[in-house]
Amino acid sequence: MSKNKINLNASNIKKLPSPTDGKRTYYYDNKLPGLGIMIFPTGTKTFFLYKRVDGKPDKIKLGRFPDMHPEQAFNAAYKLMNDISDGVNPNQQKKNLRAEMIFEDLFTKYLNEHAKVRKSSWKEDLGYYNRHLTSLNSKKISDLQRSDIERLHNRIKDDKGIYAANRSLALLSKIYSKAIDWGLEGSNPCRGIKKFKEKSRERFIQGDEITRFFESLNNEPSETFKDFFYLSLLTGARRNNVQAMHCSDINFNRAEWLVEETKNGEPQTIPLIPQAIIILKERYDNKISDWVFPSATSKSGHIEEPKKVWKNLLERAGIKDLRIHDLRRTLGSWQAATGANSYIIGKSLGHKTQQATAIYARLNMDPVRESVARAADAMFAAVDKKS
Repeated sequence: MSKNKINLNASNIKKLPSPTDGKRTYYYDNKLPGLGIMIFPTGTKTFFLYKRVDGKPDKIKLGRFPDMHPEQAFNAAYKLMNDISDGVNPNQQKKNLRAEMIFEDLFTKYLNEHAKVRKSSWKEDLGYYNRHLTSLNSKKISDLQRSDIERLHNRIKDDKGIYAANRSLALLSKIYSKAIDWGLEGSNPCRGIKKFKEKSRERFIQGDEITRFFESLNNEPSETFKDFFYLSLLTGARRNNVQAMHCSDINFNRAEWLVEETKNGEPQTIPLIPQAIIILKERYDNKISDWVFPSATSKSGHIEEPKKVWKNLLERAGIKDLRIHDLRRTLGSWQAATGANSYIIGKSLGHKTQQATAIYARLNMDPVRESVARAADAMFAAVDKKS
């Protein structure tokens, strides 16, 4: 055991190789006795606590890396050690989980202990659950079979479409993966169910629409939403990140915005071009809270639902089938039209693929900012030519 002792931090864990002999390998932390990580031949890495329970040694699973961060593993290990010292048997807790928990309870546990802690988009999970998954609420989680999930997947497709069906399936799979991390035995019933083929959406603001779009946007009566849509376009950021933008996350000296957690679970630094800085500086000088887009009526304290304003904006512009998320695609499309390569575009939009990660890491903000600026200048120039 001593030869496999390391500091269990994210950097070291990422470097650990998968076993090639078909057996699991184990590594233990240098500082916390009993805390370790097991690596399966498939490459899955799972934190565990090696501890005597009722006089018998056992490896108690804590969670999978990277869903569970090392700091969370340490906290979970300390809690388990205290529970065991108090006479709690975690193995019995697992049995209770299998025997008693219904889906409604599992989703509540998933939402409070994982989604709200780890995901800035947890409200999307709650929305899909409320719209599509509540029919499972009273079922014991150990009773749900693959055939049940397949029927539900098909029913959602027939009622609400393939996108809703596929997103609901992905959420279900994630919930069961967490349940397995928490001690549910057996396999994930979603495994092996194929998603319905989706048609890639390619909508963005076209050259013949750009003038009408900006005219309508400039006539928007709400300064808050006008600035919100402008910044969504000029940063290429996701809607929920722009909605929840903090003044304290803006660095005017470096012309950068730090998004602490994006959809992929990682922070992102977004370069700010002069047009975005002007909007943000004015909002900062007149701020009433740390939210860039505060709301007196929402529970969160910032604006929540711009769909009605967006609908009216499009009606004034005479533009159809354009979503707020398409502003993000619009920026990328105009970047491509002004000569940016895919890596620059991916960096500015916060895309992350295994193939491009190494290249992204070598890019600084200057060429990214220049690319966004060229795209914005091209959009505004297109408007000037048609005025």
